[in-house]
Amino acid sequence: MDQYGRTDRLELADQTLREWNALVLDASADGIVLDRSAFYPGGGGQPPDHGVLLWGGVQTRIEGVRKGGDLSLIPREGDPLPPSGTAVRGAVEDSRRTALMRTHSALHLLGGVVFRDYGSLVTGGNMEPLEARMDFNLPEVPEGFKEHLAEACAKEIAADRAIKVENLPREQAFAIPDIIRTATNLLPPDIEIVRIVDIVGLDTQADGGTHVRSTRQIGGIEIAKVENKGKGFRRVRIRLSD
Repeated sequence: MDQYGRTDRLELADQTLREWNALVLDASADGIVLDRSAFYPGGGGQPPDHGVLLWGGVQTRIEGVRKGGDLSLIPREGDPLPPSGTAVRGAVEDSRRTALMRTHSALHLLGGVVFRDYGSLVTGGNMEPLEARMDFNLPEVPEGFKEHLAEACAKEIAADRAIKVENLPREQAFAIPDIIRTATNLLPPDIEIVRIVDIVGLDTQADGGTHVRSTRQIGGIEIAKVENKGKGFRRVRIRLSD
């Protein structure tokens, strides 16, 4: 699970890692393949990281990641490309990654609160740094729903719940009650090891993204808007603050 194609995915083992050494395996304008990378490639609604590769006294800016047979880092158009075999220093843009980690953890917290208090599953979601949306199969919007979410989320942040990540065999993972909190199970059937993200005492689910270490590190969550998107389809928009 910690490898994709020829690349060891360092960010899954250490979500705080921002710099590392690597070797270029392939390089072209379409993408750069490293033997080791901490660039999160995107997935589960979380966008990919940005950053740089430093080599030979120059830098190559990375603007995204493409999944295929390998993880291909997408260079900024016109930037120099490190030849195959080059030793490079990789660096993830810290402000973007940290903001996305906070936002992703905030969505898990929100989903945990809605499931606990209203029994509703997630039907969709998306995020950008410090703002996001999450959709729920909620038949109707209860009175005081927005205010309750704001208060409940604030309490969970103040509780400073630990956010733990572990890998479990598929059978053991699916023995956890309500491990899939989405209306549709998106976990591929051939995955043997399942990565679990646990907001201890609130929300436990299968997830492949990056997260902060505790709910207090999320910061403030503002319930910006609750939208009615059709029968049984409610959208909650959030913004994060320090």
